[in-house]
Amino acid sequence: MPHEHHRSVKKFSLFLIVIGFFSTVVAETQAVDVSVKNVRSVFNNGEHNAFTDLTWFKGNIYLTFRSCPDGHMVFPTSRIVVLTSSSGKHWSQVHSFSVKNRDTRDPHFAHLNGQLFVYTGTWYCGPNQPQLRNINQMVGYGVRTKDGKQWSSSFMLEGTYGHYVWRTATNNNRVYMCGRRTRDFAEVATLRERAKLLQSQILASEDGRRFLPVGTFQEKDGDETAFMFDDSGTITAIARRGRGTAELITLSANFQVTTRQELDRYIGGPFIGRFGDHTLVAGRNIVNGVSKMVICTLVDGKLENLCELPAGGDCSYPSMIQLCPGCVLVSYYSSHEKDDEGKPMTNIYLAELEF
Repeated sequence: MPHEHHRSVKKFSLFLIVIGFFSTVVAETQAVDVSVKNVRSVFNNGEHNAFTDLTWFKGNIYLTFRSCPDGHMVFPTSRIVVLTSSSGKHWSQVHSFSVKNRDTRDPHFAHLNGQLFVYTGTWYCGPNQPQLRNINQMVGYGVRTKDGKQWSSSFMLEGTYGHYVWRTATNNNRVYMCGRRTRDFAEVATLRERAKLLQSQILASEDGRRFLPVGTFQEKDGDETAFMFDDSGTITAIARRGRGTAELITLSANFQVTTRQELDRYIGGPFIGRFGDHTLVAGRNIVNGVSKMVICTLVDGKLENLCELPAGGDCSYPSMIQLCPGCVLVSYYSSHEKDDEGKPMTNIYLAELEF
């Protein structure tokens, strides 16, 4: 069973307050107050637990992440875990899967045709692997369920070989997914050379299993991209660029880039979502060389710090869902806490925001 503990975090106001963790709340159209409550670890098994996603399905909340006894890097011992809860308070495991000779990581949910999918990017790490690990050795895998209880066996996502699959969004009965690939699947000698050719694309599927490219977020320095559709089909995306500053990108309904804007910060494992009157962006920020788990509002093309969650070291990959009007549940991972022997633990955390 997941291990839980609770931590109180005082209310943040419009101006700077220091309460052990630094947070700033900035108005969008008016002053915004947010309370960060009930921060707790919900999964700690002594392994490296990371890369979260949250969703609602059939009236219950689902949380997925990667767990690996050997750590953050590429190992065939890794697996994807899925937990469920009726309210976000008590969690139980409903599924777990791995892929033979492959590292599984960065799981993300997708909804399509009344089914819930979990997709994972997988690195090849079996016999005869090349000395230089590259994206041409990657392919997406998935599982699916109709009721949240019975899950399919894992299946390869057709059209994703040579792609590092990432976040998803569903629109007009198709599921869309960020997939990074080397342009023309070129083989490269160095990671620096790869970055110049690395694209982040939009892959689309009508059945959740077979994908085709329909657009491109980035033509070089392609990286983790979170995106959302509005009612007109326009896409707003937050795209990481390695260790550099992130990009804010908009695409038309026919998947053509219409604007591209450099943001004021690096964002690792970005998330973007609309909650009431607020567009929230979250991810790992690096402040004076220190990793921070920061949630912002996106206002007129600029990021305004909203709050910071307890985190540090190896941390990021947040996700959010709405619990009630003005209430948001946040998942993320972090290694800021230590075990009884003083060693960092990499755990899955939840926090609640109230506006």
